[in-house]
Amino acid sequence: MSDEELEDFEPDQDDLEKEDDEKETEEWEDYRKEGEEYSEEWMPTPLTEDMMKEGLSLLCKTGNGLAHAYVKLEVKERDLTDIFLLRSYIHLRYVDVSENHLTDLSPLNYLTHLLWLKADGNNLRSAHLNELPYLQIATFAYNQITDTEGISHPRLGILDLKGNRIRRVTGLDPQKLTSLHTLELRGNQLDSTLGINLPRLKNLFLEIKDTGPKT
Repeated sequence: MSDEELEDFEPDQDDLEKEDDEKETEEWEDYRKEGEEYSEEWMPTPLTEDMMKEGLSLLCKTGNGLAHAYVKLEVKERDLTDIFLLRSYIHLRYVDVSENHLTDLSPLNYLTHLLWLKADGNNLRSAHLNELPYLQIATFAYNQITDTEGISHPRLGILDLKGNRIRRVTGLDPQKLTSLHTLELRGNQLDSTLGINLPRLKNLFLEIKDTGPKT
């Protein structure tokens, strides 16, 4: 993927718009508590070729411009537990795997042209991925993520981790995250802002848990 192609990328404003989401947060908290209470075991549901055919869109040129491939995939709300098949779809640039039952995103490490990732509402305990050189927007809201390790994408501008179980911010390297301007951390269990030292950060959304003695 050339730099010219990247410069033409304009994020959808509907995806980036920050709305008052208190109601949404409450709904997801109820959903998460219900899941914990019943400890439901999901039946294994791997991503299939038929699902891929239904979810693929946006035909674009690839490589030297002589070949074409679909670069957008939406497979949300499919009860997926496994996305191993994505390893073969290396031209994908926009991927939505939200509202499934995923615990592992490692197949995405093969998508080195990825620009946009939405993995909200899964069972992820980590947002760790290999460094993806073109990734600009990544959302992992309403999972079970406990830390911020393994996020080192140099072009990442927007990172959404709201509604998780993060207590401390660690591993956000200012030398690597040189493009990060928006960080969403509301709905976690943070007790300080230590670890947030990012050179281009303009928008920070968080809540600090009060751990002090009550008078």
